[in-house]
Formats: sequence, structure tokens, C-alpha cells
Amino acid sequence: MGLAKTFIMLGIAFILIGGMLSFAGRIPWLGRLPGDIVIKKENLSFYFPLTTCLLLSALLSFVLFLWRQR
Repeated sequence: MGLAKTFIMLGIAFILIGGMLSFAGRIPWLGRLPGDIVIKKENLSFYFPLTTCLLLSALLSFVLFLWRQR
């Protein structure tokens, strides 16, 4: 029963991640927050969404904290 539960949870996680990725382009501020690092030069374009990563990490940590409390 443990392995079946693990596969079900992984499937749900993949569905949620896929849904978030498909709708991420429709959220205009996601990836363009103050603190995201963007360097553009002639032959180089570097982008590191630092603030976006921190925000999503905090949100995911909060959701998992609430889920474990049940």
C-alpha cells in the first residue's frame, strides 16, 4: 500500500507542476520581480529569477507546513 500511495502522490504533484507551468506565462509579474537578476550584453543574456525563486520557495514551504499539520 505504501508504494501505491507514493505513486499517487507523485502523479498529483506532476499534474500540479504541469498546470502551474502552463499558466505561468499568463501571470505577467512572475519572473519580473524586483531583485531578479538580468544582465544583457552584446553576445550574452543572463537571467536569474532570485526573488521569484525565494517567493515560490516560501509559498511552497508554507503549503507543505500546513499539509503536515493535518
